[in-house]
Amino acid sequence: MLRRALRVLQRVIVFGLGILCVWLIVDVFKFADHRLPTILALSVTYAMGAYLILPNAVRMGLKILQRRHVPSFTITGDGLPGDPINVALAGTFDELRSAFHAAGWIEADKLSLASSWRMARAFVLNHPYPAAPFSTLYLFGRGQDIGFQKAIDNSPRKRHHIRFWAQSLATAQSSANTLDFWLNTDRPDDQEHVLWIGAGTQDTGFSLTRLTFQITHATASDTDIEREFIIEQLTQCGAIMGSRFYKAGDQLRGERVNHYVTDGDVAIAKLEPRITQ
Repeated sequence: MLRRALRVLQRVIVFGLGILCVWLIVDVFKFADHRLPTILALSVTYAMGAYLILPNAVRMGLKILQRRHVPSFTITGDGLPGDPINVALAGTFDELRSAFHAAGWIEADKLSLASSWRMARAFVLNHPYPAAPFSTLYLFGRGQDIGFQKAIDNSPRKRHHIRFWAQSLATAQSSANTLDFWLNTDRPDDQEHVLWIGAGTQDTGFSLTRLTFQITHATASDTDIEREFIIEQLTQCGAIMGSRFYKAGDQLRGERVNHYVTDGDVAIAKLEPRITQ
C-alpha cells in the first residue's frame, strides 16, 4: 500500500514538473513569436525546452525521488536512468583497448562539435562512421572514460556499443554493492589494474528521449542479449577466458529500467594480458 502511494506521489510530482515546463515553453514562445520568424521561434523554443528547461526540471525531481538509491544503471545528462550496467572487466586501460581491438571493435571518438556534426551528417545520409561518438552517460559522478562500438551493416544508425568507467579493484572488492561504491568519484590512473564497469546496448535507429524529446538513437530493449554478444565476442578472440555473473544492485531484477528489460546480472571477466600489443 505504501509503495503504491509513493509511486502515485512520484507520478504527481513528475506530472506537475511537466505542466510547469510546458507553461514556461509556451510563455517563451509567445515572447519569441513576435520578434523571430516562425521556424526560428519554433527552433529556439524546442532547443530551450528539450535541452535546458525540461532536463533541469527532471534532474531536480529525480534527485528528490531517487536519493539513497543503489544504481544498477547509468544516468543521462538529464538525470534519468540510462543504459543498464551489464559487463565488468578487470584489467588495465591498455588491456581493455587491446581486447576490443582484437574483437574488431572501434574506439569511439570524443564527443565534440566537429564529431557531433560528422555524426549528424552520417546519420541523416546513412554514411559509414565507424568511430562515431557516444552521447555522455554518467556513473561515479562522471562521464564514460572510454567507449567501443561495432557497426551493423556499416551504418551509423545501427551498432553494438559499450561505455566503460574505471573503478579501483580495492574499492570494488570491499563495497561493490553498496552506496559508497557507486558514489565514489575517484578515477584510477590508466596504468592501474582496475575494474571497468560497462553498459552495453545495441542501437537500432532514430528516436527521441521520452521526457525531454532530445534526438538520440533508438536501442534494443533486451540488454541481456547484448551482454551475451559482447562476452561472446571477447571470448572468441581470446581476450577473456570465461565469465561469471553477479547482481549489480537490488532494484533491477524483473523490472524495466527506462525502456529496457534485463535480469540484472552483470558479466564479470578478467582481461587476458597476452593479447596486449
